[in-house]
Amino acid sequence: MGQQENKRREADDEAKAMAKTLRTSPQKLNLVAQMIRGKKAEKALIDLDFCSRRIAGEVKKVLQAAVANAENNHGLDVDRLYVSEAIVGKSIVMRRFRARARGRGARIEKKFSRLTVVVKERTE
Repeated sequence: MGQQENKRREADDEAKAMAKTLRTSPQKLNLVAQMIRGKKAEKALIDLDFCSRRIAGEVKKVLQAAVANAENNHGLDVDRLYVSEAIVGKSIVMRRFRARARGRGARIEKKFSRLTVVVKERTE
């Protein structure tokens, strides 16, 4: 009785991690994600260390989580991992209003993003 085990959604040689509510717009987050796509995991971590954008620290945490998942949950070799995908998407939007002239209000949208990082083991 009970629920059946869910099938694994990734391939056997990959692992993923995701962050669902990052406080930045998807457009800004995609600039940082573009920086790490296709790179070796350790090189991507170094690049994120020296990136001047605020959100780079959060992207680094997600990448570290994906590497830890690959090592601990799936038994992959950390030295052969690379970032195969870094997917950026929209999340929630906080809407606020700001007082404007003549009793009007202007809407301010504070956008959130989601990030999915997939690391894969390179076969050589």
